[in-house]
Amino acid sequence: MGMFSNLMNKIFHAGGVAEAPPDAFKPGVSPTESRVEAAQRQGVPVAQAVPGAGMAGTAAPAMAGTTATAQHVDVAAILDGMAAKNAEKLDWKHSIVDLMKLVGMDSSLSARRELADDLHYTGDKNDSAAMNMWLHKEVMKKLAENGGKVPADLMAH
Repeated sequence: MGMFSNLMNKIFHAGGVAEAPPDAFKPGVSPTESRVEAAQRQGVPVAQAVPGAGMAGTAAPAMAGTTATAQHVDVAAILDGMAAKNAEKLDWKHSIVDLMKLVGMDSSLSARRELADDLHYTGDKNDSAAMNMWLHKEVMKKLAENGGKVPADLMAH
C-alpha cells in the first residue's frame, strides 16, 4: 500500500510514535527499524504486528518473555495540531483532498485515483465525489486498523 502507507507515515510520525525495544522485534526485522515501519513494509496491520496496539499504554508480551509498550496514535489530535499550524483552513475531517494537503501530499485527482487503487476501490473513479467520500472513510478506517485512534463518526459508512 504505497500511497496509504505514505499517508499513514506522515500522520503517525508527526505524532512521534514510540519504538519498541530492540529485543522485542520479530525475527527478520532490523533492530534499527521500528515495529510500525516493519509492519508497513510487510503490509501487516500495526495492530497485529505490535501486540497490545489496540490498548493504549498497555504492556503486552511481544516474544518469549519480552514486553513492549504499544501506543495508540491519536489521529484527530495530530491532524488538529497540524491544521492549527497551517495558514490554509483545511477541513481534514470531511475532505480527503484537505487531509492529503494537510500532510503535504499531492491531492490531485490522479493522486486520489492512485490512493483509490491502493485501497482497492471498486467504484467509478470518474465519479470523483463518490470516490472522495469513500476514500476519506476508508482512510480513517485503515488508520484505526493500524493503531490509530480515530473518532467513530469519521469512520461511519
